[in-house]
Amino acid sequence: MDTHMISTPRKETPSRHFQTARRYRFSVLVVTALVILGPACQAQDLVIGDFSGSDYGKWKATGSAFQKGPASGDLLTRLEIENSIGRGVATSEIDGDGPTGTLTSPEFTIERKYISFRIAGGNYEIHTCLNLLVNGKVVKSATGWRSDRLVPCTWDVSAWNGRSVQVQIVDEASGDWGHINVERIVQTDQPEQLPVVTEPLYRESLRPQFHFTAKQWTMDRLNPGHREEGWINDLNGLIYYEGEYHLFAQRWAKCWLHAVSKDLIHWTELEPAIWEESLGSGVQSGTCVVDYQNTSGLSPDPANPPMIAFWSRFDNRSQCLSYSLDRGHTWKPYAKNPIMVAPERDPKVFWYAPSKHWVMMLYGGQQYRIFTSKNLLEWKDEHHPIPNSYECPDFFELPVDGDAKNKKWVLIQGNGNYSIGTFNGTEFKEETPRFPCDVGPHFYATQSWHNTETGDGRRIQCAWMRGADFIDMPFSQMISFPAELSLRTTPDGLRVFRSPIKEIDLLHRSTDTWSNRKLGKDQTLSLQPSGQLFHILAEVEIPEGPTRLTFNLRGIPVVLTSKTLESGHKPASVQGQVKTVEFLVDRTSVESFVNDGEISSTRYALPKASGISVKAEGGPATIKSLTVHQLNSAWEGKAFKK
Repeated sequence: MDTHMISTPRKETPSRHFQTARRYRFSVLVVTALVILGPACQAQDLVIGDFSGSDYGKWKATGSAFQKGPASGDLLTRLEIENSIGRGVATSEIDGDGPTGTLTSPEFTIERKYISFRIAGGNYEIHTCLNLLVNGKVVKSATGWRSDRLVPCTWDVSAWNGRSVQVQIVDEASGDWGHINVERIVQTDQPEQLPVVTEPLYRESLRPQFHFTAKQWTMDRLNPGHREEGWINDLNGLIYYEGEYHLFAQRWAKCWLHAVSKDLIHWTELEPAIWEESLGSGVQSGTCVVDYQNTSGLSPDPANPPMIAFWSRFDNRSQCLSYSLDRGHTWKPYAKNPIMVAPERDPKVFWYAPSKHWVMMLYGGQQYRIFTSKNLLEWKDEHHPIPNSYECPDFFELPVDGDAKNKKWVLIQGNGNYSIGTFNGTEFKEETPRFPCDVGPHFYATQSWHNTETGDGRRIQCAWMRGADFIDMPFSQMISFPAELSLRTTPDGLRVFRSPIKEIDLLHRSTDTWSNRKLGKDQTLSLQPSGQLFHILAEVEIPEGPTRLTFNLRGIPVVLTSKTLESGHKPASVQGQVKTVEFLVDRTSVESFVNDGEISSTRYALPKASGISVKAEGGPATIKSLTVHQLNSAWEGKAFKK
């Protein structure tokens, strides 16, 4: 038989359409099952503390605040604790706001993405809070809201997945709202309230990209206020030491913030350097010095000079110091604080070489009092006060027109006004009226880096841009871009000039240039259609009369005339003609410098449009040269999730 003629029956193969239909029906069944059984398929919550018993079980209590156990039932009503889900509340309030103590959980392993809880009570970071501890270190924290209404709150703890941790409830506050209430702490993948801070650090939509702002270390809150993580105000103790610029600043007397940089552009924020001694005691503004000769005796090794910070308590009488023996990275309060009791605050301290003594300039009673010392610990009032003065003094020498053999002393007050004169170690004699260091609306509590004579010798200044509010961001307020100060002779006498430091060039990404552009009346020159960060330099010729040259910087107008600058303030005049202008444009600010810093304007402003352009209004104007550098972020490489 011819085998080629015999065929084996084939199994019928479903059509492609039939296979697709079968897969579709299976998918529908799976999705339907997930919808019906979804909650059952989710990982169950893991209870850390539900506080439903008569005591706290294996949780460990210290002090007296938690000794009476959880609150439930009628006790919640008596304590006016609202919005409870009814099981029980860990509370330090049963005996009022006086008792203090802690309540710490047994160790447990992170097995879910979130830890969720409800919290109420005092709004004191560090002092009335719930903390997450990893190896005993606080990595997450939450406070109450000055309300006894329990509010859901959540931490994203995925960064510690698989780690052994604890939670700790803390009440270290007595008096007004000196208590904390916490209910039902659970590990969960489905929190009642998602975390409110979700954007990666330094990539938040309004975060300035080349101006310093503060970060949150343990908290997750939007719109931080005074004394809360994410807030920054007065600059303190700016100092250069062994190749490193130290920036200290206020968290409204809660602590001194601390950051370091090699180039004044790229900053690394360290944990706060100096904390108030107790809740409300305050660690106000001051100065930092390096005691090279160890005159204080605070270093056991004279070869390792102490770095010493001077500050004032909230009583506005106690003048104190803290010191560091590791180049400013850790700090210890002086055991015999206060070193002096004298009104009021903001001590400015420096070494006066001709007389080989230290000088302290202290604000109080609308004047600066001058003290001297041989050892930084004992001070003598020289009784040569400077009248009509206001807060946060900065005081230093500058060479006249760059001549190191001809120097004058410059006193800058907290409001940014400066005067020029002579100083003999005990008395300052003003030789000029007081002039504004900057004419902008957001320039306050200026300070400059001290000890730069051990580096390149520049006098570099920053200011608190007071009023820089960032709606629904986890930070508030910002610091102006560093500016180099110089003392120059002008037709009207000596003046301080401010110019952005040359290191801005480190951020240049791309460059466009224009030259010899004549703009007719109402003619606009478009410079960039988009972008957020710019460094702009222009040489201009503006006729006297009605002509206005308006730079539109992301919807923010800056107006030049032949003699004035206007940027969110009344027009400020130069002595001759406006010839050059320089702008620094960040996401939320515009800083303007006219005639190489003869006048400057520091301004916080939210953008209102895209792009940048320049327009001649009221008459023609000439742009002799114009350069636009788009900038990189100073935070590139530092962005990460908390």
